[in-house]
Amino acid sequence: MILVGAVITSLIEKAVTRNIAATTALYVDSVIAPLLPDMRTSSLLDDVVRRALDETLDQGALGRRLFAMRLWARDGTVLYANDDRVIGRQFTMTPDLQQAFAGNMVANYNHFNLLDEGSQEAPSEPLLEIYNPVLQPWSGDVVAVIELYEFAHEFEATLQNARLRSWAAVAVVTASFFLALGMVVLRGSRTIDRQALDLKARVSELTALLEQNRALHLRVQRATQRATSLNESYLRRLGADLHDGPAQFVALASLRLDSEIVLAEDGAPEVRERQIHEIRSSLEEALQEIRTICQGLVLPQIETASLAEVVTYAVDAYERRTDAVVERQVQELTATIPLSQRICVFRFLQEALNNGYRHCRGARQTVSMNLEKGKLSVAVSDDGPGFNPANIRPDSIGIAGIRERIESLGGRFRLDTSERGTMLVMTLDVEEPDGI
Repeated sequence: MILVGAVITSLIEKAVTRNIAATTALYVDSVIAPLLPDMRTSSLLDDVVRRALDETLDQGALGRRLFAMRLWARDGTVLYANDDRVIGRQFTMTPDLQQAFAGNMVANYNHFNLLDEGSQEAPSEPLLEIYNPVLQPWSGDVVAVIELYEFAHEFEATLQNARLRSWAAVAVVTASFFLALGMVVLRGSRTIDRQALDLKARVSELTALLEQNRALHLRVQRATQRATSLNESYLRRLGADLHDGPAQFVALASLRLDSEIVLAEDGAPEVRERQIHEIRSSLEEALQEIRTICQGLVLPQIETASLAEVVTYAVDAYERRTDAVVERQVQELTATIPLSQRICVFRFLQEALNNGYRHCRGARQTVSMNLEKGKLSVAVSDDGPGFNPANIRPDSIGIAGIRERIESLGGRFRLDTSERGTMLVMTLDVEEPDGI
């Protein structure tokens, strides 16, 4: 603002000075020029011309406004002046005087050209210095220069008013620019603050998601490790079941085949037939044990079955195997459940019902299923005496297998047991199937 104000004030000062100087110069030229002789033929002023100039400059409005006047020849000689001491003397031409002889009017505020120490001194009042070229009427050539010094009281007031107005205008415009810029900056600052808050919220959300992903990753790692251990436990249990069941019956049948009763040619036919019948019975029992084990390992055809049909398969198979009756509270579902979640439900029911039968045979069992707000809940409960969860052995794979299978799909498993009964609950988030 200071720089622009200074430049504009300087330009206005020069313009005002030049305009007022031009008015004064035109007025003086219209009064003085007719009194001058032909400056091309004469470079000296006679007494008549000097007396006319003295009378003109001492009287009227012009006399009151002018402080000093000098008439210059091209060689730097003063042809006329208020101060008689400098008339006829030759001085070094100033740049302003040279510019005036070049045809340009020159005006300076509050400046006085002091020719020498003995010449007229400037007053304490403000002056307007004017160099006005005197032109030849027909040719337009500059033949002389009038140097005027006008009292500048009115000019000073006008110039001061112009300065104040120019500074006020610059201040108003600058303030407007600052106000507009401030509004833009304020709006941008608010936008940046809002975006910073949004960014902070998103960073917090992403941080929370990263923490969740890290926790899920750790859960998957632990579930994978436990699943590997459980698979080994399943294999050991399967080996034990095969060893303690079918293998024993097959070994018994093998021993009977090698007995003397069967191999002796002279043995009694009735005894041999009875032995052969026992061998056949042992082999049939071994075959039945193998089929029972296979039924627990092989899934029914549930790829195309709905979840309600899967629950029916699991409960019906349990009832056929144990001759038990299970109460069912199954909600009809319209949502499509992915295959992986249907398999999880089948295994959960299979293991939970078998555990209930194994540990509290004769208790009334209930299977319930419902879907609410995208949460699938399946529960198996009984009215048995319950048990202490702390007594579960570390190598037990029943409850651990159920938990790992459910949590591997992102679900939750809950076990509630008391003297009034036991309840096992699994909860899964139902998602759109992706072909898995």
